[in-house]
Amino acid sequence: MKLAISIITAVSLGLAGTAPGVNYDTLAAKGYRWIAVHGPYASTTEQGLRHITGHRNNRTGSQSVEDEQAFYLIPGRIVQIIKEDPAAGTSLVQMGGFPTLLWTYTRFLSKRPLRDVYGVIETPENSGLIQNPTATATSGPRG
Repeated sequence: MKLAISIITAVSLGLAGTAPGVNYDTLAAKGYRWIAVHGPYASTTEQGLRHITGHRNNRTGSQSVEDEQAFYLIPGRIVQIIKEDPAAGTSLVQMGGFPTLLWTYTRFLSKRPLRDVYGVIETPENSGLIQNPTATATSGPRG
């Protein structure tokens, strides 16, 4: 009995992270990518990106973060590519819920969907990149 419950739980958790009807190839064709690295690998400028990834010692890394030049990327987060620089291998990306555009290396992004830290594959709708058409706005505070 315990084995059956364990199997059902494992299957349920596996299915809970998938979004039905999502065509990930179509999302990739529209410029959506999933972050494949963890760490301070994004910056507001291309020069800042080269600086934080080119000088990988603790002092430079922490100093860049303090100066707000470095931003942490988290695996599985979805981003939309706004602009690419193939010669430099960089991409300007937009993250859901984050107003600042960030530069990162294109090699840090995946066209294949990756699960986030919660085991969910992010889509533009559930990440805040685009407004969910089924979401409804409230007319005011609840009373």
